[in-house]
Amino acid sequence: MAKHRSSIPYPDAPSKKAYKRELHDLQIELVKLQKHFIAHGDRILVIFEGRDSGGKDGTIKRIIQHLSPRETRVVALGKPSERDRTSWYFQRYVPHLPAAEEMVLFNRSWYNRAGVERVMGFCSEIEHEEFMETVPAFEQMLIRSGIHLLKYYLDISKNEQKKRLIARRTDPLKQWKMSPIDAVAQKHWDDYSLARNEMFARTHSAPAPWTVVRADDKKLARLSVIKDLLTRLDYADKNHSLIRPNPDVIFHYADACLDNGTIAP
Repeated sequence: MAKHRSSIPYPDAPSKKAYKRELHDLQIELVKLQKHFIAHGDRILVIFEGRDSGGKDGTIKRIIQHLSPRETRVVALGKPSERDRTSWYFQRYVPHLPAAEEMVLFNRSWYNRAGVERVMGFCSEIEHEEFMETVPAFEQMLIRSGIHLLKYYLDISKNEQKKRLIARRTDPLKQWKMSPIDAVAQKHWDDYSLARNEMFARTHSAPAPWTVVRADDKKLARLSVIKDLLTRLDYADKNHSLIRPNPDVIFHYADACLDNGTIAP
């Protein structure tokens, strides 16, 4: 039986002042990174997945806040059209892939098929199985073409998700985030866990690993993602002491994480 997340040590959240100072310094590093990938014609693709209300929007916002919008794009595709449904599954995503000198951040991605489509019955068993079998080869093609691919999964506990969903319903500035899918997220918690675990088991690989972020604390999660991203990509004048990520917050997926409580059950 998986242990509760509370059994795993979790770093203290930074103060508001410390968070702002560290975020500012990390955003300077992001600007250095952008100057580098523009100068070298790099193509960077960052995928963000996770539970509903996991903090994807806020994390992406802090990454792009001071970057040039000409070379930075956020992709958050809506419900597929009827044409999309009759096309090759990956076809609607391909036009949004990065060209030279670009960083593209996917706020949800083709992994919708492994998560919400699987749980909510929006795809068939055959479609789901075809996706699972073909996505590793698809990502390998992207990597071989020269794209730097990073995949992040923002993981939160059931209680934390409940609090955030309530906040969405009651805060008039957050109500745009609510959807029918969010409304049943808690009801299908276990179904999403099973789908997530299968996704990890079948799509985590050395060329395209999953990086898991313990995101119950939004500030720690945002800082950790930025540090990890900066650590894994090349750029000049890198401040190595600043960008060292905390392995208690962010780490590559491993089967043991499902048993020791590091990943929420």
